Amino acid sequence: MTTPNKEVVSVLNELIEFSKDGEKGFKTSAEDVKNPQLKSYFIQRAGECGSAAAELQQQVRRLGGDPETSTSVSGDLHRGWVNLKSMLTGKDEEAVLNEVERGEDHALKAYKDAREKLVKVGLTVTDPVYLLVQKQLEGVQRNHDQVKALRNQARASS
Repeated sequence: MTTPNKEVVSVLNELIEFSKDGEKGFKTSAEDVKNPQLKSYFIQRAGECGSAAAELQQQVRRLGGDPETSTSVSGDLHRGWVNLKSMLTGKDEEAVLNEVERGEDHALKAYKDAREKLVKVGLTVTDPVYLLVQKQLEGVQRNHDQVKALRNQARASS
């Protein structure tokens, strides 16, 4: 595998970890809420994160790399914190949404950083890997905005 490919694979593997973190985090959040619409939304998002990870893994294989298959240590620590905080706050919707938004903040930053790294290794906006990362970044941004809106609704009704 060429050096640029190694760098691209490394960037994609980081995003796979974030996607796996998101999948696990949304599943956990779905278990923590009683609101059926919110539960359904979190389950849907978990599935989308799993699909995003699969797309990234496919690209890594195409580039000759070994795709990441697990979550990140920082994601595992965040979920542990969320579980502890949820127990202390009674798994209140606003608290769960605050933590989900925090997770989406991290994912958004990771995708923006990844896009910058891809440009630095010479990928252009027409490269399939760049296009995939850009498409997923736009999805993360939409989800972040949706979670923020849901959190604001929960805050207003409490």
